[in-house]
Amino acid sequence: MLSLTSDGIVISLAPTDVSIFYFTVLKESNSPSSSFRSADHVHIPHDLELNSARPDLIIPEYGRNIQRMVEFAMTLENREERNQCCRAILSVMGQLFPYLRDIEDFNHKLWDHLYIMSNFKLDVDSPYPIPKPEELDAPPDRIPYPQGDVRFGHYGRYVEKMIDKCVELEEGPEKQAFTVSIANLMKQNALNWNRNTVTDDVILKDLRFLSKGRLNLEGITELHAVKTIPGNKLQDFSDDNFGRKKMMNKNKKKKFKGPNNKYRN
Repeated sequence: MLSLTSDGIVISLAPTDVSIFYFTVLKESNSPSSSFRSADHVHIPHDLELNSARPDLIIPEYGRNIQRMVEFAMTLENREERNQCCRAILSVMGQLFPYLRDIEDFNHKLWDHLYIMSNFKLDVDSPYPIPKPEELDAPPDRIPYPQGDVRFGHYGRYVEKMIDKCVELEEGPEKQAFTVSIANLMKQNALNWNRNTVTDDVILKDLRFLSKGRLNLEGITELHAVKTIPGNKLQDFSDDNFGRKKMMNKNKKKKFKGPNNKYRN
């Protein structure tokens, strides 16, 4: 059982239950109430601590209370007590963002944030590698921008890459099934742009052109799209709103009827 108090922070650690409580210590004033206050009594105002006078938060999303808990954990000399205190702080940090618990590396992120808030000065037993300060300043890796023109924009660049990959396969049922899948995907991509004038003959012709004659689907009479063709989302949204407003106006007209336009249910 450990109970420590410093600067308004009380941390209570038990073997079975770990809990952290933070409160502000209010000093009781011995001055009499205003009804019985003497004329020579001088009222001394309390000192207020403004946020502008406080040090900046390293990770503002966790708040100043968590930052003070981390600073208090750094003052503990006993390593075992310091480890227990950090585990308790991590449990509170996880409760602030419960919707992120399903993330695979959620605990790893909490440990990294704990080290960052301590300016990498916290010495505890972590189950993960300790991050380094230079890793935060390192720029992200540059994402290579795709080079070259797309021969058919409505099919996309990935279809061309799939065709190049399919050409490298050996002749057999796997290559044949892969070719059919590419043709079906080409039809789906084409239908996203034009839903009226897309024919299977055009798709097969473009497939032979993109593969330079190395992919040929002989005996295929009909292609099938990969998934159901979605409608125009903007048009569907407008139609739904128009129908909803029309129904609301119709209901209003039903409520106001009869002599003198009296309201009736």
